[in-house]
Amino acid sequence: MQSLQELYKIGNGPSSSHTMGPKRATELFKNQYPNADKFKIVLYGSLALTGKGHLTDYIIKKTLEGYEVEIEFDLKTECNIHPNTFDISAYSQEKLLDTWRIYSVGGGTFKIEGSKETIFKDIYPQKNFQEIKEFIKEKEIDLYEYVCQQEGNEITTFLNEVWKTMQNAIKNGLTTTGIIPGKLKLPRKAKKIYENQLKFETPDIKKTRLLSSYAYATSEENASGGVIVTAPTCGACGILPAVLYYMKEEYHVTDEEIVKALAVAGIIGNVVKTNASISGAECGCQAEVGTACSMAAGACAYLLKLDIERIENSAEVAMEHHLGLTCDPIYGYVQIPCIERNAVAAMRAFDAASLSLMLEKRKKISFDLVVETMYETGKDLGKHYRETSEGGLAKKYCRNKYFNKEMKE
Repeated sequence: MQSLQELYKIGNGPSSSHTMGPKRATELFKNQYPNADKFKIVLYGSLALTGKGHLTDYIIKKTLEGYEVEIEFDLKTECNIHPNTFDISAYSQEKLLDTWRIYSVGGGTFKIEGSKETIFKDIYPQKNFQEIKEFIKEKEIDLYEYVCQQEGNEITTFLNEVWKTMQNAIKNGLTTTGIIPGKLKLPRKAKKIYENQLKFETPDIKKTRLLSSYAYATSEENASGGVIVTAPTCGACGILPAVLYYMKEEYHVTDEEIVKALAVAGIIGNVVKTNASISGAECGCQAEVGTACSMAAGACAYLLKLDIERIENSAEVAMEHHLGLTCDPIYGYVQIPCIERNAVAAMRAFDAASLSLMLEKRKKISFDLVVETMYETGKDLGKHYRETSEGGLAKKYCRNKYFNKEMKE
């Protein structure tokens, strides 16, 4: 498994696979050919189908500012390796210098076809949760100490910056009003949800209101191109911060403890990323929101002082009940159903951690098993349910009266 610095990435939304990944790959390619005067990019699969809404072409042009840039959206070529595929070519005086085929595999991470060099090296020798669990039990350490052993104490400095960025996104989102960019013309709702305290508000309603407002705040910042943290992706970036911020505000958990919980959540996300996928284009929204919910549930369990078995239970419950979740963004924007889905998953993450207190420590379904199941389920989903905007809500919405009205306007 790779460093947590390859899981948590600080950057601008709205999509880790459609903006962050292509941006990072384009920067690397551009630096390899400083004498180039022209770049040609061909987008395939999900990048071609939802790239406009996800600002793929915009971020590539911005990265290559000052050069001649040609971008083609290829809607016909099949993507047999990964649905987030693009070719980038460099030219000098019309002479082709080189072409790379890039796979944007989710969370801002990319792979170069045919590259023998590993850009992002593995630093964790354990490859799944069971191996990690056996290791920490043998060494008599917890998950945070395990992370520090593998990455060095400097990882704490990085995670502090991650937590600072997450908090800033929530605070910005809770105080900003207006319309989210895009055709849908969605009004921001986080501030209204946060301030809408009911006269006879019960503890459960308060929990729902706060968790939802925090998740909305971060997700609306992401959809508006604000600075967020992939956790593990941009589309699911509101879930983990919402749960952690709620624990800080309502349970008075310290920032130091939350940074440790971020490490725990990171290990859970890394297990999914290594053994399955965190890409909505590859496995549907279960890979994004489902993984984020597992990360948040595990982090919450850690903050509740639960042991490794119950942390695993929390993460497993959170993922199991997202199995089959499709990715069908309307117009290709990370807005509907994505923002609301972050709020629902934040509540589910907290409940999963709470439920683990009542369950037996040893369950029949392990976290590794549910991750394997999620991956197989994602592969079985029709491609129109995997971030193409050709099925589900995206398809239905574009056939109804609201779409026709918007098109006339």
